[in-house]
Amino acid sequence: MARVRYIGAEPVTVPELGNRLVQPDEIVEVPDQRFDGYVCQPAVWEGIEEPKDEKPAAALKKPTPAAKAASSSKEG
Repeated sequence: MARVRYIGAEPVTVPELGNRLVQPDEIVEVPDQRFDGYVCQPAVWEGIEEPKDEKPAAALKKPTPAAKAASSSKEG
């Protein structure tokens, strides 16, 4: 599980965490696959501990050598 800190000004109820009430400056654990959904809101959430097993999105989008060869053979 990843960890984020709530930096908003008022307590907030987070339905994804079982309707948990999160207080300002509180650190909570969130599912690894949802980490980006929190840290993309920098006005209210701060990343504390990133997911350990998740590969960066850019690495997942790289074409394989076979895919590169197939696309370059179609261009000519």
